Amino acid sequence: MTQKIKKTKINWRLKGEAPDYRFSLANERTYLAWIRTALALLAGAIAIDQLTPDLANVVIRGLLSAFLCACSGLLAVFAYKRWAANEESMRKKEDLKYTSFLKVISIMVLAFTFILALVILL
Repeated sequence: MTQKIKKTKINWRLKGEAPDYRFSLANERTYLAWIRTALALLAGAIAIDQLTPDLANVVIRGLLSAFLCACSGLLAVFAYKRWAANEESMRKKEDLKYTSFLKVISIMVLAFTFILALVILL
């Protein structure tokens, strides 16, 4: 009788040692802050679409709302990936990795601010 050997992906939580719980909790608080920001962007998208009919025509409001929804989703994914990467680095006693996504987030907020200012002024 032959047995099939299952390939199992090693869970990163099993790598290294569990970090000091204070660092894990700080990492979790940071994750939750990113999630709150993503929810705020989503709330902003809903507010622009539903509560500001005089801001611009339906198409422009829809585009602004869709942009904010996309940013919200991207931010939620980033938050989890960042939390997991930090947790793994702490378990391996490595330095935390730098992310350039913070620049992307800043550019997206700047772009949205600029576009919204144009919509309001025109």
